[in-house]
Amino acid sequence: MTSDYPDLIADIPEPYSELMPDMPVRTSAPQTWNVTVADAKFHWYDLIAGFPAVPDIRDPVGRYLRRMQFDLEAAVEKRLIYCVVNRPVIRLDPSRSVQWGFFSLKLTLPLLVGVEKKRDSVTIELTVPMAATLKKPTVTLSERFVTFNWGGLIEARSIHDILQDYPNQFAAPSMVRYVGQTRDPAGRLAKARLSAVQRVHQKYSEDNDTLLLVQRMSVEVVSAQGDPAELAANQNAVAADALLKDRMDLVECALIRYFEGEQMRGRLEQEVQTRRERVREIAAANHLEQFRIDLRLEGADNYHDLMSEHAAMSRSHVLDCRIVGGEIEITRVPDKIATPAKR
Repeated sequence: MTSDYPDLIADIPEPYSELMPDMPVRTSAPQTWNVTVADAKFHWYDLIAGFPAVPDIRDPVGRYLRRMQFDLEAAVEKRLIYCVVNRPVIRLDPSRSVQWGFFSLKLTLPLLVGVEKKRDSVTIELTVPMAATLKKPTVTLSERFVTFNWGGLIEARSIHDILQDYPNQFAAPSMVRYVGQTRDPAGRLAKARLSAVQRVHQKYSEDNDTLLLVQRMSVEVVSAQGDPAELAANQNAVAADALLKDRMDLVECALIRYFEGEQMRGRLEQEVQTRRERVREIAAANHLEQFRIDLRLEGADNYHDLMSEHAAMSRSHVLDCRIVGGEIEITRVPDKIATPAKR
């Protein structure tokens, strides 16, 4: 009888892992953190703001927009830092023709710059992709996108992609307006439904393009007892996420204070107070003495020339931070003497 039901009497281990503690094991030694940017990517927020039409994946631009949505939907499931930045309005000019260089893939694209739509251009040199069946692509312009039809492949790029991928004369800095974290179960950032970001967009969209700079941070912990995240007891999803949350919360608070100013204007007093309490909690739990945030990124272009109303323009924002009474005291390291964090 029992042989007919082998699964019912098999010795199947019970899920004892559910009984194990999930909260992280902490160390008692003082810690110093070195925070660097592992990777970063700009997304053109204007393309998803408002109520845009559903992207048509049969169209190259539609596929581009859908990939962008996928990227942002993935970002809101992770603990990443984002900055809402403004750049001067710039558009492609479909009313004019592109110009090819002689016997080369040098291509000049017509542009309209600024709210006054001043005529300009940018010259780029294309590289033939592996899947191409044509030596020179057919180029199609719209105000925001250019498509390259290589026969076996059709590429779509926004004007901001072009300006990031190729050297050009447009050296305006990126103005940081708001700093936040991407993690949000409701996915409001990816849907352009986050009220704080929408307020920034509505305030500045007439004169500027709005982009999201999404950054994945790497945190090196210097401590006599090592990094708590490397302890065997913390090799579970809940503990690892709790430690990562501490680190990203503190980085977020520091960058808010740096780019938005000590008063954090535009944020509710309740949020400001909650952030102060959170900073105290993180400092106490991690025995944190000081930390450095290095926003430099190898191979960065002029889009990474960041500034704000409270921070001078630079591509090398390196911040030495200390926590005093729940407040983060920030000292900007001068560009010329800023060196990579010790590892």
